[in-house]
Amino acid sequence: MTQALAPENAAGRKPAGGRDRYLDLLRALALLRVVLYHVFGWAWLTVLFPSMGVMFALAGSLMARSLDRPAASVIKGRLRRLLPPLWAFGAFLLPLMLAAGWNPVKDPDIGGAAGLVKLLTYVVPVGAPPYPEHLGSDSGLLDATWADDAAGPLWYLRAYLWFVVASPLLLRAFRRAPWPTLLAPLALTAVLGTGLVTIPGETGDAVTDFAVYGGCWTLGIAHHEGLLRRIPRYAAVSVSSMLMAFALWWASGHRGPDGWDLNDIPLAQATWSFAIVVILLQYSPSWQRFPARLRRWEPLITLANNRAVTIYLWHNLLIALTVPLLDEAYHLPFLQSDRAAAFLDSTSGLWMFVLVWPLIAAAILAFGWIEDLAAKRRPRLWPSGKR
Repeated sequence: MTQALAPENAAGRKPAGGRDRYLDLLRALALLRVVLYHVFGWAWLTVLFPSMGVMFALAGSLMARSLDRPAASVIKGRLRRLLPPLWAFGAFLLPLMLAAGWNPVKDPDIGGAAGLVKLLTYVVPVGAPPYPEHLGSDSGLLDATWADDAAGPLWYLRAYLWFVVASPLLLRAFRRAPWPTLLAPLALTAVLGTGLVTIPGETGDAVTDFAVYGGCWTLGIAHHEGLLRRIPRYAAVSVSSMLMAFALWWASGHRGPDGWDLNDIPLAQATWSFAIVVILLQYSPSWQRFPARLRRWEPLITLANNRAVTIYLWHNLLIALTVPLLDEAYHLPFLQSDRAAAFLDSTSGLWMFVLVWPLIAAAILAFGWIEDLAAKRRPRLWPSGKR
């Protein structure tokens, strides 16, 4: 998930060369947008850049490339890269939640004693790891939803695991019938997203996520196989534009509690993400080096790609930790006036965004090297590409 994707030619074969820096840029932008969304909660960010769809597409392309080797060894390797960072995160988060008073056995949302079994998803995320929606009180050091904030994004790991296991079958199906395989997830999302079929509980969430982002994962396979390069650009953009128009039309009539937030509108999310990913991959320049105007950002982009799992796992918990840090600012002598306090209130999101990056940097230093061990590489504290 954190390795670079090698560029391909029109036939889908990988040419000699190093990292595809354009795809590295997409992954870094996706991570930045995820952090922005979780700090500010702006619904329009889900329209501006569908981060999860982009991340699944990049992972799907990398997985298809790896399946030139035996499937069992590839799946084993992906699990080896994914699980140790999750174990480190769970070893930190679970004791924290238990110490704060969470009892999985007595949590009615998990299912009583079955909650103990569900804790095993912190070891292998075949399902989304459980957590309490509220823990503590609003008057505590952290907001009562901090556990939800910390563990909520872990659904991505469950979806990623499902896609990894399904990829050998998806690749085989794509090579036999590319268009039906590419469009099947959109059809399944239409069935689920319109309410024709309803699957309750965690199983329903997992199937819905698999359908919503399955099109993007399969687009990654299509990108590796060279299918997108054989489609005329005007045709790809035209069809994508129609899909985008449909997504916005559907979202306008099915807005959720946060308005235009596509995360609450599966069919709009699936079609919008699919269309944007088609355009991004269709225009893929396959840079071996960044253009001159981007080279100043190269160390940060390289770091984000080398520590993508660490950043994703830890960022939302660290955002929650910025709240008590920001509360301490109200005690500063020059912020004692009502006007100064009102200014801090109105700009709190901005200061949270500023504060979270040093915390993410600390998490990279403290836990990022686990990604290197999981990939059987020499551990590095700050792999930004600079010697």
